[in-house]
Amino acid sequence: MQSTRPAATETEHRVLKFRPRDSTTLRDDEAAIDGPNEPDDFQDRMWTNVAALAFTAALVGCGIWLAVSLSESRKAQDCVLMGRRDCAHLSTRATPPAPTEPQPRDH
Repeated sequence: MQSTRPAATETEHRVLKFRPRDSTTLRDDEAAIDGPNEPDDFQDRMWTNVAALAFTAALVGCGIWLAVSLSESRKAQDCVLMGRRDCAHLSTRATPPAPTEPQPRDH
């Protein structure tokens, strides 16, 4: 059986030489990344963390709400597709009876 791969050329197989950096090159690269040395603003960083935490909590809350809603919708659809008629969601919260007028007592 013959191979359908074309023959390899010289440019496909090229070995690159590794040149280690010296310490001055490394320091220059770090300075370019870090920028000028500014004092760390602790209060600003904390407010950013609080905002990120609030956003994450809101995102998790929306995800949980969405999952519960989809689950309830799926259950209702399954009920209807089975041909049942009592698929409406009924509240099971106990409501107090309506106040009635006291009956007069016969002595």
